[in-house]
Amino acid sequence: MVPEINIWAVLVATLSTMVVGSLWYTPKVFGNYWMRVAKVSPSGEAKDAVKPILITLAVSFVSALVLAGSVAIAQEFYGGSFLGNSLITAVILWAGFTAARFITHDAFEGRPAGLTALNCAHELVTYLVMGLIIGLFGI
Repeated sequence: MVPEINIWAVLVATLSTMVVGSLWYTPKVFGNYWMRVAKVSPSGEAKDAVKPILITLAVSFVSALVLAGSVAIAQEFYGGSFLGNSLITAVILWAGFTAARFITHDAFEGRPAGLTALNCAHELVTYLVMGLIIGLFGI
């Protein structure tokens, strides 16, 4: 059985990841810190950003689709508020998959704890916004 998914919610949630990332990593927010501790040096060429942006859109679509499917399953199992299930499912998936993997990989790679915390927080906000959108759109 395939869970019922609102494709419009998935598409808007996908686009929301670009908005959240653009705001989060802008130099005046966390961008300067992120570039310094992640040792990222932008080339200054707009064309160099095309490939990472397309990859981000593709993986964001997959994340939004999986989140929407997981929310539909949670809703079927638990009942209650679709919005509440959307936000709780977003946090659970973030903690169990995204944050856990970031922390593990960053520990082995010797990345600064501040960078790990920054990226994990960004992913939490991203998942919460996606969950909010999916929850508000409904099935």
